[in-house]
Amino acid sequence: MNLTPLGDRVIIEPADEEASTSSGGIIIPDTAKEKPQQGSVVAAGPGRTTDEGKVIDMPVKIGQTVIYSKYAGTEYVEDGTDYLIVRESDILAIVS
Repeated sequence: MNLTPLGDRVIIEPADEEASTSSGGIIIPDTAKEKPQQGSVVAAGPGRTTDEGKVIDMPVKIGQTVIYSKYAGTEYVEDGTDYLIVRESDILAIVS
C-alpha cells in the first residue's frame, strides 16, 4: 500500500462481506448489503496532537481487528483492495 496516514488517522481493510444469500434462499444484491463495520488495521498515524503540541500515541496497532462507526471514513481502493481511512475517534472498539 502506498499510503501513510497522518495525525490520528487509521487505515482499515474492511472484513469480507457476509454471504450473498439469505437463510430463506433469497439472493441479496450488492446494493442492498450493509457495509462491514469491522476490519483489520493496516496502518496508523503517529497519534493526536494536543493544543500544547504533545503527541498522544494511537491506542490501535497494525494487525488489530477493530469495530468502527457505520458511516465513518473515506473509502480508498488500491490494486483491487478496498481500504477505509478513519479518524481514531471513529473506532469504537478493539476486538480481542
